[in-house]
Amino acid sequence: MSKKGFVAVFEHFATAVTKATGSSTAFLLAFLTIIVWLITGPLFDYSDTWQLVINTGTTIITFLMVFLIQKSQNKDSMAIQLKLNELIASHNKASNRLLNIEDLSEDELVTLHRFYGVLVEKAKKENKVTESHSVEEAEELHQEKMQNQEKNKAGKKNT
Repeated sequence: MSKKGFVAVFEHFATAVTKATGSSTAFLLAFLTIIVWLITGPLFDYSDTWQLVINTGTTIITFLMVFLIQKSQNKDSMAIQLKLNELIASHNKASNRLLNIEDLSEDELVTLHRFYGVLVEKAKKENKVTESHSVEEAEELHQEKMQNQEKNKAGKKNT
């Protein structure tokens, strides 16, 4: 089997297992397994072997599920990022600098977060918190608004 074929088979398997283990049936099965294990405790005199069976089983399942869950989250995260990128790219006032923002370093993300914090403060001062701007447009609009306010103040003084 080729590498691509193996990856495709694993992808199909991982998707099927993720859907199955995230179901109510899977939870019920796990719950019933614990109930059966508890009921069998007196039959096995609560022995070390009896305890080892559940400990080993849950450890192995947990170990495998961690990787399966991470793979599922990575796939979902990429799909969400692509959808957001499409929305950003399709909106002419959105900043294209935010495309693939998930690839930035944490320091770069913190810098952008601070910048958007400044935009929020400017919007609060303008009493228009719900208005949205791109990074570039926000600065230009803010400067224009400030200039217009200054012109209006100067016009009122002259009249």
